[in-house]
Amino acid sequence: IKRRHRSPTTVFKDGEDSSTVFELKRMVEGILKRPPYEQRLYKDDQLLDDGKTLGERGFTSQTARPQAPATGGLTLRADEAFEALRIGPFSSQPELPGVMKPQDSGSSANEQAVQ
Repeated sequence: IKRRHRSPTTVFKDGEDSSTVFELKRMVEGILKRPPYEQRLYKDDQLLDDGKTLGERGFTSQTARPQAPATGGLTLRADEAFEALRIGPFSSQPELPGVMKPQDSGSSANEQAVQ
């Protein structure tokens, strides 16, 4: 979820396909200290229904992975109205450390052990 107000805020949150939008709002509440009724969540500029599951709205383990997270929008109530939805680009991700990069199936260490 990426939220922009006076300063951009990015929140990374894991959720199950079977979690509801309302449950995700409760998770966000724990981070931003704003109750669910003061939040609106969006996907592709479409307001998400609190009773729908993340999977029903297209957020699945196939479409949202740690290395390629799905993006949703979040607006918060400001006074009597909700702020406008504005989603900006993410900053560049740092390169993965060597130990986290995928390994070739025929690594040189295995080849040396066989020789």
